[in-house]
Amino acid sequence: MITRLLVANRAEIASRVFRTCRSLGISTVAIHSDADAGLPYVAEADLAVRLPGNAPSETYLDVALVLAAAERTGADAIHPGYGFLSENADFARAVLDAGLTWVGPSPESIEAMGSKIKAKELMRAAGVPVLEAPDDPAETDLPLLVKASAGGGGRGMRVVRRLEDLAGEIATARAEAASAFGDGTVFVEPYVERGRHVEVQVVGTSVYGDRDCSVQRRHQKIVEEAPAPGLSDEVRAALHDAAHRAAEAVDYRGAGTVEFLYDPDTERFWFLEMNTRLQVEHPVTELVHDVDLVELQLTAAQAKWTMGWPDPAQGHAIEVRLYAEDPAADYAPQSGTLSLFEVPLEVGIRVDAGYATGSEVSTHYDAMLAKVIAHAPTREGAARKLAGVLSRARIHGVRTNRDQLVAVLRDDRFLRGEVSTDLLVTVDPARTSRQVNAAEAAALALAERAAASRTVQRGIPAAWRNVVSQPQRTEFEDGTTVSWWGGRDGYRVEGATVVAAGPDAVTLEADGVRTTYEVAVAGDRVDVDWPGAHAAYVRSPRFVDPADAVASGSLLAPMPGTVVSVAVEQGQQVEAGQPVLVLEAMKMQHTVRAPGPGTVTEIDVKPGAQVAAGEVLAVVEESE
Repeated sequence: MITRLLVANRAEIASRVFRTCRSLGISTVAIHSDADAGLPYVAEADLAVRLPGNAPSETYLDVALVLAAAERTGADAIHPGYGFLSENADFARAVLDAGLTWVGPSPESIEAMGSKIKAKELMRAAGVPVLEAPDDPAETDLPLLVKASAGGGGRGMRVVRRLEDLAGEIATARAEAASAFGDGTVFVEPYVERGRHVEVQVVGTSVYGDRDCSVQRRHQKIVEEAPAPGLSDEVRAALHDAAHRAAEAVDYRGAGTVEFLYDPDTERFWFLEMNTRLQVEHPVTELVHDVDLVELQLTAAQAKWTMGWPDPAQGHAIEVRLYAEDPAADYAPQSGTLSLFEVPLEVGIRVDAGYATGSEVSTHYDAMLAKVIAHAPTREGAARKLAGVLSRARIHGVRTNRDQLVAVLRDDRFLRGEVSTDLLVTVDPARTSRQVNAAEAAALALAERAAASRTVQRGIPAAWRNVVSQPQRTEFEDGTTVSWWGGRDGYRVEGATVVAAGPDAVTLEADGVRTTYEVAVAGDRVDVDWPGAHAAYVRSPRFVDPADAVASGSLLAPMPGTVVSVAVEQGQQVEAGQPVLVLEAMKMQHTVRAPGPGTVTEIDVKPGAQVAAGEVLAVVEESE
């Protein structure tokens, strides 16, 4: 019987497991790196153990440290969550050898499915359809997919559309896979351009329905739903049968997921992989089948599992992953302090969050802040409800993919069930609410805040002048400039009527429509929220030290991270688009390229260096 459980993971999944443990009366233990010390999950646990450092290799991936934490706290069981050591057969064996309960499948099952190459051979023998890898990648049809054998989550995966790019993409995939999973083995298979990602949840060899996870960016899921829409009864039954056979082939125990690539044009599907752990998207299955998958994991781990089949799905559930990233900048990960993090909790809404207001988002781990899930009687109802809640969320301090998620949920193709892995390529990320007056609201709130902070002449209106010769101007770092007038008669701005203005809220009327903008100021950063949208501005300083100006041609770090490699030398000639260096942030590698042809006049960093966003990495003096 499990009495005290250590979760060998962090953030959202640790909080999720702790929630079930509390309901079952099981004591909990958290482990945390230095960067994670202030996250909510640490305080939610009964006991917490610090793992000194930040890099995954020296904290959450260190088997000896995790087992020592279990021993020090008297934990008698370990739950691995997902990612990190969750699909590491050696870790599972070490847990069992230490006399602890392992909340997961047997090490043999993990090993059998741990290599995607070997797993395909096993599935082929079990009669499960597999996507055959080309004998010679250079002689097969394009596009191709380079894929890490030992991992997932979009890391170690690259689409190749030109054969001349194949060698470079294989090298990049190997580097990402080695960094994320400790195994740089990759393989190549045909890439199905508009396929769907459909998966089946199993517990033991029992099938707990299916999910669609087709809406992805960089081969990582961002929207998941259950049940998978638009499948015929025959296809759904065949998928469930294939998943059942896959689980039987490895004598599976506990919760796992069998993933398939589905071609809706031919109604064919192929085995992709089996995740021998709990999936990120497990909440949608829990909501439609009214089941707690973590509780079933704990039950199976204690040898109390009796195989059964769940009731049919009730209603529809959709989950979105809220990431600290900028979709407009090629999904560059973001870091910083969440000065505000509020997602409305309404009927039918579930929020599994790893962060809260005041939490620090670091560059050391995955960029996911939270999962927001909606459950409703119909798919359209779930999408509508989820989009509404997301549009009313207030998230300040870092850029997120919130607006893109709302655009997906309201996209006509998504609502018709026409989902595919390339949907984001064509989805319109434009905001659904006008934002023409957001900057004006920010400027007036700043003026009101400045007026309220005066120590003298507090009775004089903001920006009052005896003779009005010109407007006041508020400038922001994105180039936005707001011209406004103040005085005894109140404020005036171009294009709108100022109905009311205060340091925290401004109401403007434009084209007969009145909108109230909520404004939050933290230092030079101004966050503006209004129905359905959000904008963030940074006020430009009025006086700039010339020493702070960067040289023309400077390549700036697009995000905080670690320099993985430098591809050029000082004095070297480069062409437009040529790789200059590679950064790693939040488990992904990002190539910084030369903006145009020229000469590398400076290299300011070396491999292994930690850099901040906006830091000068190199200078390329462009050719005339």
